[in-house]
Amino acid sequence: MTKLDRRAMIAASGAALLLPRPLFAQARAEAFSWDMVVGKAQRLARSPFKVTPFFPGADKIGYDAFNQARFRDDRTIWNDLGGDTGIRLFPLSGTVQQPVTIALVEKGRATPLRYDPDMFDAPADNPVRALGPDAGFAGFRIMNAARDGDWLSFLGATYFRAPAEKQFGLSARAVALNTSIAGKEEFPRFTHFWLERTGKSSVTVYALLDSASITGAMRFVSSLDRGGVHQDVDAVLFTRRSIAELGLMPMTSMFWYDQADRRTRTDWRPEIHDSDMLSIASGDGTVHCRPLVNPSSPRVDVFAERNPKGFGLLQRDRDFDHYQDDGVFYERRPSLWATARKPLGAGQIRLYAFPTDSEYTDNVAAYWTPAAAVRAGSRIEASYRLDWTTARAPASAGLATVENIWLGKSEPDGERLLIDFSGVPDKTQPDIWVDLAGATLVKKAGYPVLHQKGLFRVVLDIRRDRGKAADIRAQLRAGNRPFSEYVHYPLGA
Repeated sequence: MTKLDRRAMIAASGAALLLPRPLFAQARAEAFSWDMVVGKAQRLARSPFKVTPFFPGADKIGYDAFNQARFRDDRTIWNDLGGDTGIRLFPLSGTVQQPVTIALVEKGRATPLRYDPDMFDAPADNPVRALGPDAGFAGFRIMNAARDGDWLSFLGATYFRAPAEKQFGLSARAVALNTSIAGKEEFPRFTHFWLERTGKSSVTVYALLDSASITGAMRFVSSLDRGGVHQDVDAVLFTRRSIAELGLMPMTSMFWYDQADRRTRTDWRPEIHDSDMLSIASGDGTVHCRPLVNPSSPRVDVFAERNPKGFGLLQRDRDFDHYQDDGVFYERRPSLWATARKPLGAGQIRLYAFPTDSEYTDNVAAYWTPAAAVRAGSRIEASYRLDWTTARAPASAGLATVENIWLGKSEPDGERLLIDFSGVPDKTQPDIWVDLAGATLVKKAGYPVLHQKGLFRVVLDIRRDRGKAADIRAQLRAGNRPFSEYVHYPLGA
């Protein structure tokens, strides 16, 4: 996974007024259906890949110029219909130089949108103004009813993301190709979008994706409610050539450091991360918890699964005091949970991370990789649900959950790992199960933390083999019954 500059992904918001929809029409409406998008993807896979040209002048639009070019409030699409479905468009920039085609769908007919430089308010010397009338768009976002924030954004490659409490964080992708294979990652891009308003707070997004190795049709049935943003996703993919690592339901986030990873900290804030843990709900009922770390070198963790119920990158720590960031509020960042709507079969959930020394680089990715080889000419289908929310993962219901991880030294030459579990009933003394690879367990203990209701602390003194990295697995149990999440922690990664 290459570096992604997160600052360039979302522009500022504003209030909206009214504009008649016909002003956006460019051409006569054409018949539209989901089957049509699938057919386009299938036909595209039978022809050689063609790179969409970079639009002249887009490379001159930097971060500041991009954010200064604000989509005019009075040009908001569907504004006259009210609700949480106002559409605003992104101009091209140095980050996204290849235009996408966007059309509106109504009653089975699709009408393309016409690019108009006057859609954007920008200073006279802003290079967005010099793009000309045929520039096209970089992407779009869907505004809430108050028009003071967006709840879904598609911008660049096949990236999209949704906020929680008006704070954006991690991103999702349509597909990930060879993400953990050094120098081999490929980034398909959306080339066409079709947007259909389906309710006061719901929009269905259809998309066509293309790359050297794969084409695809995507359908995102997206809605907003008090619990967050929800998307039922259908993907039909066609391969031009074999793919070594296909990632489905991929999500991408940033983890710089937390309270356990002080060695990488150079900022005054106690913690900086968009997500702090990978959670997996296995088909056998086990709930795995893998706290995120900022590794010293690229690292891949593999969890073999058959028909997992779901997985997600979570931002579990919701305490402002732990971040002290009064500008971007990391404690409000969304968690993203993916649930398969059809059985996935055999495969792996993979967690890939590489080192970062800033909060502007997304350095963590999680995705599902099918066990079956992906050969040229394959048709691959997936149906799943994405929930963007601040709620804890649904998989952990009824189990004690990991609240925090702490690291320190133990005598004489070992290390101490502390795991705080929340949700442990008073006067309960669960069994502490521990397994280690690459290390020796010197001592273990566990006890309720005084004056902290439901908090149970596990203390593990560990000696790593010759200072090498080790993998620690731990769980609270009541006899043979799981009492907590199954914790995986890489010590010294």
